[in-house]
Amino acid sequence: EVQLVESGGGLVQAGGSLRLSCAASGFTFDDYAIGWFRQAPGKEREGVSCISSSSRTTYYADSVKGRFTISSDNAKNTVYLQMNSLKPDDTAVYYCAAGQYRPYGSRWCVLNRFMDYWGKGTLVTVSS
Repeated sequence: EVQLVESGGGLVQAGGSLRLSCAASGFTFDDYAIGWFRQAPGKEREGVSCISSSSRTTYYADSVKGRFTISSDNAKNTVYLQMNSLKPDDTAVYYCAAGQYRPYGSRWCVLNRFMDYWGKGTLVTVSS
C-alpha cells in the first residue's frame, strides 16, 4: 500500500521557521520525484518545490525561492521542506506527492497532473 505521511505543520509567527517531513512507503522511492504542494483557503493547489529522489535535482516556485529548502534522505524514504522567513501568505495545507520520474526537466514534479500519489496534508498557519 502506498503511503505518504506529512508531519511538522503548526502555528508560527511571521519570520519564523518550520520543517515539514514526508515519509513515503509502498513504492520504489528512487524511481519517483517528491513534490510539496499547498492549498490556501479559496485558492487552487499550487506546487512549491520538488526533488528527484535519484538525481536530487530540485525545483522551487518563485514565491518560495530563497526561503524554502527541499532535501531527501533516501535511506529513510523521507523528504523534508525547511521553511524559513515564513509569511502570512504561506498559510495553507501542505501536501506531499509522488510522481514517477519523467524526463521533462526539473519543473514537472510541481505540476498536479504528473503526480501519482498524494498525502493527506499538514496545516501551516503563519500569524502576522
